[in-house]
Amino acid sequence: MLTIRVLGTGCPRCEELYKMCLNILAEKNIDADLQKITDLNAISEFGVFHTPALIINDKVMVSGKLPTKSTLLNWIRMNLGNQ
Repeated sequence: MLTIRVLGTGCPRCEELYKMCLNILAEKNIDADLQKITDLNAISEFGVFHTPALIINDKVMVSGKLPTKSTLLNWIRMNLGNQ
């Protein structure tokens, strides 16, 4: 199963990234384990220093900014085969 982790402390941009992931998964009917991680110690374990950050299948895709919806969809599709 595809694993997607959104890392952030709950700021508006972190929430927006989480919502973007939820919407894409629902729109495209993609089954994934979507997690929101807000604990600073857990976030630092990923080596991420800027949030929001997106981890797909244990790979940091972006940190410190929001991707476009099309970029996010491409990353999700690219990682569907790497489960």
